[in-house]
Amino acid sequence: MAVAVLAGAGLAFAHAATGATAAGPILAAAAGGTGLPDTAAAAPPPVTTTPARPAPNPVLPFNAKLTSDDIPVPGGGVRSGACSGALVAPQWIVTAGHCFHDLKDARIGGRPPYTMTVTVGRLKDTDPGGYTTEVVDVRQSPVNDLAVAKLGTPIDDIVPVALAPTRPSIGKQLQFAGWGSHSATVLGPSDHLKRGRFTVSGINQSTLEAQPVGRRTVENGPCPEDSGGPFFVSDDDRTGTLVAIVNTGPPCPQPGPETIARVDVVANWIREQIG
Repeated sequence: MAVAVLAGAGLAFAHAATGATAAGPILAAAAGGTGLPDTAAAAPPPVTTTPARPAPNPVLPFNAKLTSDDIPVPGGGVRSGACSGALVAPQWIVTAGHCFHDLKDARIGGRPPYTMTVTVGRLKDTDPGGYTTEVVDVRQSPVNDLAVAKLGTPIDDIVPVALAPTRPSIGKQLQFAGWGSHSATVLGPSDHLKRGRFTVSGINQSTLEAQPVGRRTVENGPCPEDSGGPFFVSDDDRTGTLVAIVNTGPPCPQPGPETIARVDVVANWIREQIG
């Protein structure tokens, strides 16, 4: 068994593992034939109904949970890992670029060399609604640690997040959502969506810095496997505008700024990829 322990809020993959049908009554061709009785011939066919699919959770339905159990590691074997993300088009999500990498942890594009399962439209693993599909293509941002990933099946009944057209101002309050671990050392994705609030405290060329509002905990701030988790604004907890995504930060839940990848600087590039 290969084990990798990685500290830092934005680290994506941080724990390891090995690892013939009857056509109906036939009527007589002539009087006195051998057809079935009239009552049988007139019987209606059975009615088959398909149960309605449970609707996605109406709260932050655009959030995405990414998991994999077969990520190759040097020397052979595989490990598991997870990331977070957000739906930006019916068949595309945005997440951290480093969620897709080769054996040397270099970011890669194209079809991933391992299975990456994506679940959208849930607040917890046991929710009956939502959608589960796989990533079939990845496009890496040329500017920051951000990628768009194409889903094998489009999702048509969830409103994707909008893309922030301009950078936020210092002091702008953002919401955070992610499926990362609840510890910097005991790793594994959460079984429910974590949520928190942050304030923009610094603006860099392709990233932002964000400080937590109030006391930081493992439930309201990024931990390992929250990589790609959205930082967004929303007025109704159903739709939102994506401002940035989780990249790196201090080991959770210690205080300190999160480094998050700006969306406005790659908004046009994202539109080109998903258009």
